[in-house]
Amino acid sequence: MKITLVKKITLDGNLCKKCEEVQQKMEESGQMDLIDEVLIADERDPSSAGMELASLYHVERAPFFLVEREGEAPEIH
Repeated sequence: MKITLVKKITLDGNLCKKCEEVQQKMEESGQMDLIDEVLIADERDPSSAGMELASLYHVERAPFFLVEREGEAPEIH
């Protein structure tokens, strides 16, 4: 299983507040150890890895998680 966390950088260049809060809570609880990859959806760059992933899966809010299990369709949480 692979878990990807996608965080957003807003048009003003700052990390979104909710993304900061979620990451902090995950770090405090040790859950960041379960994350295999962290991508940035930079609103200023539509070709950023996170923006492309959001577009591919029709996700409009961040943060979000992409969970990939072998032999199964990816899940967005």
